[in-house]
Amino acid sequence: MTRVAQVTDVALEAAIRPSTRPTFLNDEEAHAREFLNDEAWRAREAAHQERADAVTAGWRARQQTGAKHPVEDFLFTYYPVRPTTLRRWHPGAGVTLEGAASEERAGWKWYRADGDDVRVDTEGLLQARGSSIRFITSLLQRTAERQANFGCFGLHEWAMVYRSDETRHTVPLRLGATGTDEVVEGHRISCSHFDAFRFFTPEAVPRNRLAPTRQNQPELEQPGCLHAGMDVYKWVTKLGLLVPGEVLLDAFELARDIRELDMQASPYDLREWGYEPVAIETPEGKAEYVRRQRDFSERGNALRERVVAAVGPLL
Repeated sequence: MTRVAQVTDVALEAAIRPSTRPTFLNDEEAHAREFLNDEAWRAREAAHQERADAVTAGWRARQQTGAKHPVEDFLFTYYPVRPTTLRRWHPGAGVTLEGAASEERAGWKWYRADGDDVRVDTEGLLQARGSSIRFITSLLQRTAERQANFGCFGLHEWAMVYRSDETRHTVPLRLGATGTDEVVEGHRISCSHFDAFRFFTPEAVPRNRLAPTRQNQPELEQPGCLHAGMDVYKWVTKLGLLVPGEVLLDAFELARDIRELDMQASPYDLREWGYEPVAIETPEGKAEYVRRQRDFSERGNALRERVVAAVGPLL
């Protein structure tokens, strides 16, 4: 009998407990308008640029040499946001920057000058992109308010190579092709994220308990999903200037940390790259996955709350 078959439903139920749901701030608490004096906003901008340079250093260095990284590059290829974009600090909606009218920022798209001061042109942005902003804000809030599922164990990556001669990465499979297929066949797959599900092999698709689509995404997205947690970064980049730069980098760092677990729990052997496997085919590996998954769920919901607090009152 394999280790997979030895994992009982009773053991899994002990690891999978419901998560707490966040309480969102009301409009008045969440969106008090701010005025930043010259010294204050320049200090925040400088801190942001230093932090952005640090988190993009590896990617920028690899671009000079042509080297590839199977874990870290994902943040710059799947989410095609340039380091220069990450480095550009925005104060967020409703914040006026003292004395910034003479700066380059005053000429950036969706900024407007008010005398010597500058702020984000929220009215113009809402007029041009209102439907997209409403969709993203609603999706983030609905996701955060939904109960998290901690029973998927990262099997989406396994389903992407199930009964296939091809893999998505030039990295060996830790259990080989046969062992990988046995793990998939020994579990119930419950992937709720469309952008993971759409990469399932044809043989793996009917094994999923759900049928995620782009249309039912708002109904299925839930905060325990690692990909939904990484996608907070995607949604923040799409909201752009409306969200403070500090939230953008926090979302990037969350996506980076989640990506590590996503690949550690995958069928790939990444020990050559310094990543010890989280063997989700074992009880111990499942427990480790769920423990870290819970932490990411809480961090993701905290970020969703900050985004909704920043943008929601505008709507």
